[in-house]
Amino acid sequence: MPHLPSFSPQLTSLARRSRWALALVATVALMGCAGLPKDVERPVSTALPNPGDTTLGQWVETRRATQKTRHPSGFVLLSGPQAAYSSRLALVDAAQKTLDLQYYAIHADASSERLLLSVAAAARRGVRVRLLLDDFHSTGRDALVMRLAFVPNVEMRMFNPLTGARGSPVGRMFSLLGDFSRVQQRMHNKLFIADNAVGVTGGRNLGDAYFGNSDSGNFVDLDVLAAGSIVQDMSRSFDSYWNNERAYPVQSLITREELDRLRDSIRTAEATQQERVESAGAAAATPPGAPSPAGRSSTPGTRRARIWNQEPMDLQQVQLVWAPAAVLVDRPAKIPPDGVSTAPLPDQNPPRPSPATIAALVQPRASGTVATTATAPSTDAVVASTSPATLAAALTTAPANGTLGNGVGNGNPPAQPSPDNETSEAQADTVVDGLLQLMGQARQDLLIISPYFVPGPDMERAFAAARDRGVRVRVLTNSLASNDAPIAHAGYARHRPTLLAMGVELYEMRSELTGVLRGAFGSTGSMGGAGGSGAGGSSRAMLHSKLMIVDGRLLVIGSMNLDMRSQRQNTEVALLIRSGELSRRATAQIDAALQDAAWQVQQTDQGLVWRAPKDSGLADATTEPDASLPLRLMLQLLGPLAPDHLL
Repeated sequence: MPHLPSFSPQLTSLARRSRWALALVATVALMGCAGLPKDVERPVSTALPNPGDTTLGQWVETRRATQKTRHPSGFVLLSGPQAAYSSRLALVDAAQKTLDLQYYAIHADASSERLLLSVAAAARRGVRVRLLLDDFHSTGRDALVMRLAFVPNVEMRMFNPLTGARGSPVGRMFSLLGDFSRVQQRMHNKLFIADNAVGVTGGRNLGDAYFGNSDSGNFVDLDVLAAGSIVQDMSRSFDSYWNNERAYPVQSLITREELDRLRDSIRTAEATQQERVESAGAAAATPPGAPSPAGRSSTPGTRRARIWNQEPMDLQQVQLVWAPAAVLVDRPAKIPPDGVSTAPLPDQNPPRPSPATIAALVQPRASGTVATTATAPSTDAVVASTSPATLAAALTTAPANGTLGNGVGNGNPPAQPSPDNETSEAQADTVVDGLLQLMGQARQDLLIISPYFVPGPDMERAFAAARDRGVRVRVLTNSLASNDAPIAHAGYARHRPTLLAMGVELYEMRSELTGVLRGAFGSTGSMGGAGGSGAGGSSRAMLHSKLMIVDGRLLVIGSMNLDMRSQRQNTEVALLIRSGELSRRATAQIDAALQDAAWQVQQTDQGLVWRAPKDSGLADATTEPDASLPLRLMLQLLGPLAPDHLL
């Protein structure tokens, strides 16, 4: 019998790698064949029709009558993690009929645990809960959030779900290889609505890092609490996503038994990891009497205790600012369903809506009086079939005593476009396009916060046009050191010289969570209750607020960034509020951060210079401040290779 040939170790290794590569290709191919479930049942449901019958609805009406305002919607800025978290707790506790939550990411950690346990308790007392979650992050421990779908009176759907295993993010890498374009398009909206009467929106997802409870790093973020009729517009936005074919009930994607097995495997892995950590810690134990190492992370139990010490916000102490407003929201069709091809992403926004189009949206009141001044409507409305750009223009130019109507022409619903046309239209007129319309109306000042700032060609044209009109433009974004997505900073860095040459003032937030940042974005007054939330003072700060203020009178807060991903791929939502008072409050907070907690980038004959924050004791820098050499090298190497629309 002949001997089998012997192979060198190098050939054996090559064969193994080839088999692994073939297995990977086969896995991707099988996943592509498996696809998503067909003929899924999606019972249609809508928001609570009569919010005035609830305690929250009556609270809103009482406040409005007491303050004798003509505007039907009120707002309060939720500047810090304590106010952001306690307001959500308060809405869950106060809800009597419905809770609607829409998020890009919910992390299975201490902050979400307490919040979702409260949501489950609300469901047990009879509150109908609808939870809509983008599917991108639902892997590993975070997939356990899907267990909420099996609680009675809770419905949970996943938007634009991906195929592949949920045990770890590696499975998602397979999905990315198999369907790259769809994986890139995500539902980035954030809404938290109780009884269709009071809601919260802004930049925050749900998790420790969004509520000041993480040891490694916390996001500096901003939300707004809205009350009154504008919330019904927010709910209509939620309904349009909830009842969309891209939203899949959790039960159609995974069983409870599969989630139980995943939970057990995660517990086993975490227990093993904890034993290793404890063994390593014992080997390197601090000698008796010696001080503990600085910056040592707290335990999960400590973080849980910290968040459970939070008290719900006392809504009776909230001082609402009443103002006209509109919801700017992308249509769900911006993310195409399976089988629908997408046209190449446009590089510029659509033409400005004509005065005739705006006029058609503005209906006079019953009194018939029409003001001639270019001011905003005094009542709130959002039109599902109206583009964000048109709404932005209408809110800033409509008569003072007018209201946006329910459609154009005779009021009949528009003809339904084909899926391909619907997707193309939804991708061509977006929330970010609405912001560009607002930028075009600025006459004095533009103040922008965008944590991921990668301006496309049309955005650069909007900045150039504003500067040509003499508008002061200031932008606060992340520094390389504070950016949790350094590759996005690479795209921004490409545009820095052009923006500076235009006269745009660029500020980059420090990565250290200073007292100034806690004061500017974290002061909550007495609204948040007793327990303060927040990790130790050494945690890293990462900017996550998304905001624009126009001429000190128009304020936009939402989920969007000023980048091509928000403009053309992800879906977004924002509130556009016409309020000098809220604009002044937000501007004061941001001004403090720009002066004392951010580097100002300037162009000199010798190159870029980062001017140190006032009274920081830091020296000016000529390279990306606070960033390590490997990180700066990565920026230089990978930056030129990454296209703007993928950052």
